[in-house]
Amino acid sequence: MIVAIAGGHGQIALLLEKELTARGHEAVALVRNPDHVPDVEKQGARAEVVDLEHTTVEALAAAVAGADAVVFAAGAGPDSGAARKETVDRGAAVLLADAAVAAGVERYVMVSSMGADSADPDSDDVFQVYLRAKGAADADLRARDELAWTIVRPGRLTDEPAAGRVQVGESVGRGEVPRADVAALIAELLSTGGGIRAQVEVVGGPVPVAEAAAALRD
Repeated sequence: MIVAIAGGHGQIALLLEKELTARGHEAVALVRNPDHVPDVEKQGARAEVVDLEHTTVEALAAAVAGADAVVFAAGAGPDSGAARKETVDRGAAVLLADAAVAAGVERYVMVSSMGADSADPDSDDVFQVYLRAKGAADADLRARDELAWTIVRPGRLTDEPAAGRVQVGESVGRGEVPRADVAALIAELLSTGGGIRAQVEVVGGPVPVAEAAAALRD
């Protein structure tokens, strides 16, 4: 399986690339900065340099052509302003969906955020803008019948080592989860075909990752 990962130099993306490679899959990391190519190659991924904020559907479709799945793991970053939440967290996610359709890639996994549907619609706070952007991107994806989508909404992300156990469901309550466990869950869903047209939250919990993913199979 070939998986193209937008935001390929992000923390979850790097872990996912390593996880996919270990499973015998091919990871294609879409990165904006050419300086990041060696980092993704260390994880076993192949790099494609593409700026999600300054590209076209056609160019992005060419970059993901031949993939079996795409993953949106990009983000404007915690130090960015409200404008980039719109162009990256919403705009780039929608662009990737358009490109996937154009390239004939049916599988799309979105790394979203818990609380994306409950943002304050009137607040100028950057975090609320971020949540609104994520919610809008998720809504766009849910409306696409031509894509076999999965939306994964982690709780508060940590850099702790993988615990190998999670709690997954439509609503699981607030909590934290290691990025490594989110990456492992996504890799498992991609490998097994689980979670098609499911939107789930994930936090740390008692269920082995493989078992949690299996529960989401059609």
